Amino acid sequence: MFPGPFPYKLVATDLDGTLLRSDDTVSARTREALAAATAAGAAHIVVTGRSVPWTRHILDDLGYEGLAVCGQGAQVYHAGDKRLLTSVTLDRQLAGLALAKIEAETGPLALAASRDGLDGEVLVGVGYRVQEGPLPYVALDDPSDLWSAPLNKVYIQHPDLDDDELARVARQTVGSLVDVVMAGPGVVELLPLGLSKATGLSLAARRLGLKASETIAFGDMPNDIPMFGWAAHGVAMANAHDELKAVAHEITASNDHDGIAVVLEQLLSG
Repeated sequence: MFPGPFPYKLVATDLDGTLLRSDDTVSARTREALAAATAAGAAHIVVTGRSVPWTRHILDDLGYEGLAVCGQGAQVYHAGDKRLLTSVTLDRQLAGLALAKIEAETGPLALAASRDGLDGEVLVGVGYRVQEGPLPYVALDDPSDLWSAPLNKVYIQHPDLDDDELARVARQTVGSLVDVVMAGPGVVELLPLGLSKATGLSLAARRLGLKASETIAFGDMPNDIPMFGWAAHGVAMANAHDELKAVAHEITASNDHDGIAVVLEQLLSG
């Protein structure tokens, strides 16, 4: 079906809002296009804000056995071997200081956090609004339990500020202590300073002997901006955040209309 050569050696795809449709599935058309790209010699790397425990079931469903970048770049996971190759944690004392500084500007925040490790739980504090769906989490009654084990990120929400405004205020207030990203609706995260999808993807690519100049990347949210800056070609979905569209080389169809497949099929057909 796809007779032409493929110009990239690495295809990097975000998950939510990009590879996954709104019903959290990957379409047959997109699966076929990715299979054709890999058959043509390209590697496919999933690059997601989700930590490994929230990603693993999707990779298993795809029959994915390569490297995946999880936790906004904090984790490089070998899906075939089911083991972590790298893991970066957030300094909990520094995160606590950052939260105190943000709350001094905004008032009280609702908190959640993702614990480190292959089986790290997502902990959800009182008042934090959890998105509906099958992803597991642990509700906390005692806020101090949030800090009882190593974390790769902290999630913050505000009762009045929207995601963009909360991320802006947090970045302005504590941008020298932690990185702040907006990764989806209701998802503003505090990460180790200097960590991004680009850092995780560069580590994974290096293990495969691949370069940024050989990479095409797909995404939909501001947390994908560093990945677009690293890759040779960044493709934003039609449903993408305006900040990502502003730096994209190309805009494709939405995640619900096989936007990844549209681009890959064009490239494969020459």
